Amino acid sequence: EGMALPQMIFPLEKICMDWQQRQRPGAGLFNLGNTCYINVILQCLTYTPPLANYLLSYKHSQTCQQQGFCMMCTMEAHVRKVLCSSASAILPGAVLKDLKFIGEEFEYGRQENAYEFLRCTLNAMHRACLSGHCDLDVSSQETTIVHQIFGGFMKSRVTCLSCQAVVDSYKAFLDVSLDIRVRASSLTTVLEDCVTPKQLDQKECFRCSKCKKKATASKKVTVHHAPRVLTLCLERADQWTGTKISKFVEYPEYLDLRPYMSDTSGEPLLCSLYAIVVHSGDTCLEGHFLCYTKASNGLWYKMDDESVDNCDIHTVLGQQAYLLFYAR
Repeated sequence: EGMALPQMIFPLEKICMDWQQRQRPGAGLFNLGNTCYINVILQCLTYTPPLANYLLSYKHSQTCQQQGFCMMCTMEAHVRKVLCSSASAILPGAVLKDLKFIGEEFEYGRQENAYEFLRCTLNAMHRACLSGHCDLDVSSQETTIVHQIFGGFMKSRVTCLSCQAVVDSYKAFLDVSLDIRVRASSLTTVLEDCVTPKQLDQKECFRCSKCKKKATASKKVTVHHAPRVLTLCLERADQWTGTKISKFVEYPEYLDLRPYMSDTSGEPLLCSLYAIVVHSGDTCLEGHFLCYTKASNGLWYKMDDESVDNCDIHTVLGQQAYLLFYAR
């Protein structure tokens, strides 16, 4: 609001949220030793309908001008290989070969965090989409296919408790990380807690621009613009002790985002669960990642590296989820 409209890199009307072709699930992915964190993210992205539709259309590679490594071209080749292969499992060789280009912190053969790999992968894809668009302003840069699918905006409203003046600010996001230590019996409970106004800590000195004095203030964070694909991370590493939080957090197959929006009036904003990542192990620094994804045929599958097995929604909803993927 109050800003010039961004120049659209990728038009919204070209995003198709439904699978354009329906088929059985594709191949599993071989684990070459501690590469399960890569496999689960690649599988979840492969079964993200609007992203898969775009990658299968060759629209990026046909116009790509990037020299050297391009994450979009890499993902395009990977998704096509997985979904079109007659093999039961394939090797994600191109991703493993260029791991350092995706994230400098990743070291081949070492167990890493799936959430960090997701963030780095989305950012690498976003950077690839910006190739040749260096002169764009920030708001225009946030209109790539990656931001159009995974991106949303958070609104932060700080209210002066002395004179009730408000200050609003906005921040783009590609995923949302949730603290499940407190009041975490269900995902809806965690989200309700997130949008509940909280008084700022005394250390967060707030000087009101209206009453011109330091004052106590409250802060409320809401979803101002909902993404087409909502990615949620349930933080399972206790930031104080480093131990794993193993509690079960109930999550629904269908999630209405409307109660957590800046504007809570209007039609429901329904999202459907289509993928989850699960971590097994006693600590977050070791163990194993696997995922459950919904294929284009509408059925759920447990994907554990090279294994791809049928499962039902009750099994999916009974997991100790780490990452949740919801599509509008």
